[in-house]
Amino acid sequence: MDLAAISAINGLPLGSVSDIPTLTGTLSSEKDSDKVGGNLFGAFLNTAVENIRSTNGYLSDAENEYIRFLMGETESTHDLTIALQKGSTALQYTVAIRDKVMDAYKEIMQMQI
Repeated sequence: MDLAAISAINGLPLGSVSDIPTLTGTLSSEKDSDKVGGNLFGAFLNTAVENIRSTNGYLSDAENEYIRFLMGETESTHDLTIALQKGSTALQYTVAIRDKVMDAYKEIMQMQI
């Protein structure tokens, strides 16, 4: 499933690589390089944290809808199914991203001998 499909399912746009600022131009000094790299990493980290927060929100909404259904406060199996699917899809997406980041980290660590 691609990012556009996940965004369409969840109804909220998920962060993507295009959301992260790009590095353009030539860096004049090492100090500027650290500053730009830090901003890039910070933007990436903020996007990742926001995606985790939205995943937690979807999972919480699914749990709340499930509890409401079990307590008889609602009879809408449609809303329950949608909430469970959103939570499941968001969790799968988050786990897939985590796995890719861990694979990249392991590969970088193997390069540094």
